[in-house]
Amino acid sequence: MTDPGLENAAARVLELVADGMRVGLGTGHAAAVFLARLADRIRGGLHVVGVATSEATAAQARSLGIPLGTLDDDPEELALTVDGADEVAPNLDLVKGFGGALVRERIVAAASRRQVILVGHDKLVGQLGMRRRIPIEVVPFACRLVLRRVRALGLEPVIRLADARPFISDNGNLTIDCGLASPLADARAARTLEADLRAIPGVVDTGLFLGTAERVLVGHPDGRVDVLQAEG
Repeated sequence: MTDPGLENAAARVLELVADGMRVGLGTGHAAAVFLARLADRIRGGLHVVGVATSEATAAQARSLGIPLGTLDDDPEELALTVDGADEVAPNLDLVKGFGGALVRERIVAAASRRQVILVGHDKLVGQLGMRRRIPIEVVPFACRLVLRRVRALGLEPVIRLADARPFISDNGNLTIDCGLASPLADARAARTLEADLRAIPGVVDTGLFLGTAERVLVGHPDGRVDVLQAEG
């Protein structure tokens, strides 16, 4: 089933893509909509190279005929990364990682001049943590230590499963969803939690993407697109 809002938002994002660019390709439903649009432009003669944030995205890109490269192919930064998000706060802070690709999403975004986020209107939240979980990626060797330390922070950690077995990321790590009793009060609380989680030995990264998005394009069911831009 097509989503007019996301389709129109993806078309707007494509306006930022110029011939010869190297572009980070996100993971998830919204990113997949963008990939399909990008593939259409490539078939029409656009020349770009994508850097995928997951093996799933790489497979989809190959199936659509999108040329792929790596971060090692060029010393220059990527022109932009187009990705989705699971939550978008009013200040454009994000929660990502429900799709299990948060570490590579972080790396590709950091290697880009700009991160553009594409979401449906249902991803907008008044406060981060409205869906009551913050994903973290964890080295398996540290799993029990991380579980204890996360509980000590007042969160309820759950090892993510796939087909009744621990979900393993593309990096060979576990994903732990840290359950929240209530949403995060404000941007300061989000930054405090991010720092506390990152300080736990064995935590590779968190799903809190704070201050990374240059703009967020929001698709609505009626096809309308809102463009939200970071201040400063």
